[in-house]
Amino acid sequence: MTISIAVDAMGGDVGVGVTVPAALAFLKLHPDTRLILVGQPQAIEAELKRHDQGLRERLSIHPASEVVGMDESPQLALKNKKDSSMRVAITLVKEGLAQACVSAGNTGALMATARFVLKTIPGIDRPAIAKLMPSVRAETCVLDLGANVDCTPEQMLQFGIMGATLMADAKGRANPRVGLLNIGSEDIKGNGAVKLAGELLRQSNLNFVGNVEGNDIYSGAVDVVVCDGFTGNVALKTSEGLAHMVTTFLREEFTRNWFTRVCALFALPVLARFRRRVDSRRYNGASLLGLRGIVVKSHGGTDSLGFRCALEQAREEALADVIQHITEQVAGQLKAAATEA
Repeated sequence: MTISIAVDAMGGDVGVGVTVPAALAFLKLHPDTRLILVGQPQAIEAELKRHDQGLRERLSIHPASEVVGMDESPQLALKNKKDSSMRVAITLVKEGLAQACVSAGNTGALMATARFVLKTIPGIDRPAIAKLMPSVRAETCVLDLGANVDCTPEQMLQFGIMGATLMADAKGRANPRVGLLNIGSEDIKGNGAVKLAGELLRQSNLNFVGNVEGNDIYSGAVDVVVCDGFTGNVALKTSEGLAHMVTTFLREEFTRNWFTRVCALFALPVLARFRRRVDSRRYNGASLLGLRGIVVKSHGGTDSLGFRCALEQAREEALADVIQHITEQVAGQLKAAATEA
């Protein structure tokens, strides 16, 4: 099965300087995949000339005359830039010319455009931003991470269904464990919306293990953590800040004097493995779940390794047919709820 992925080549802080090298590195690893680089042809061609040309048979350029700025208003971008690289890439997914889209562009504009072009899956009120985060056992899917600041209990149930389907299909987790992010594990904890969401999750056919706390995101106690977008975004940014602080502290301590520098030489293999395990670039790529098509958001400031990992996420979801399975799971849940009513 050949997978085609549309790439917003102009998006992100750097644009083609990151997306094109990442695309070529990705193609070397996956001979079953084709990439469509969407953007301004001259800029893309100029960057391609600086790199290996041996993969051009699995790479094509689709022109788009406009670029959405990283600080541009999502509403204005949606209204005024109908030929932006972001929108054209998403449209290729809608038209069936690509099975997924990856962009490092403006998050708000990407969500607004994707929702307008692709629409949501029947039974899904709002799309959610889902991201895999490292844990001591494997990875934990957390959603929502900022798309929806205020969420209803029904929407958090939908997030649980989508997250569980993603982990089961794309990551091979049989009957994934779902937890609801709260300020305590007891059922009586939390605000009204979280308590009602817990009741809905318990009544669902998900493998719901109950409330979890922030530390459980990294403990491996669950496979999916459900939360509203406000809480999820705070947790994500706190995690990124903590990881940066830890690596900074380690660097400072190992360069404090000649003795610690010598110790660092002996510790280099361990430090390299540690750095790899907490490297945020390797977990780059947040899925906009709930749309009628696969859209993966890359961090705007990532490098080519990070963008390549976002492409990997899109490929995994396409191969697993995640959209179809989410559609089926949501329909089944709605049918079961109607039967009980």
